[in-house]
Amino acid sequence: MEPDRSLPQAASVPRTAPDPPTQTLFDRVGGEAFFVRLVDAFYQRVEASEILRPLYPDPELSGANERLRLFLIQYWGGPTTYSDTRGHPRLRMRHAPFPVYSTTIAAWLDAMSGALDEVDPEPDIREELWAYFERAATFMRNMDG
Repeated sequence: MEPDRSLPQAASVPRTAPDPPTQTLFDRVGGEAFFVRLVDAFYQRVEASEILRPLYPDPELSGANERLRLFLIQYWGGPTTYSDTRGHPRLRMRHAPFPVYSTTIAAWLDAMSGALDEVDPEPDIREELWAYFERAATFMRNMDG
């Protein structure tokens, strides 16, 4: 007797729903508007900082604002406009001309913490953003002290 080579009946094939797509943080915060608010709040604090403001040569901070906003949008899963217009982020290389001391990092993190307080994301989102900001800011250190 030959083995049964027929296809299994449809009823015997287990049916499972596909996994829902994983949402990016960009999606979870509602998209670009969140990052516009966050970066605007951050640069208001940079403008007022005796430590950070001298690091920005432009009289206006609009160029820096746009670059950070586009970078964060891309990093967190939004459109790739940053890389499309500027190439690979190369964060350390781009920040190398600026002296980044421990005090600079602390001032940057303080400004970003205040910006996060202002935009008030959900706690899990704030935690995820903050972990990244701490790592990235520390990675930029290029001066002793």
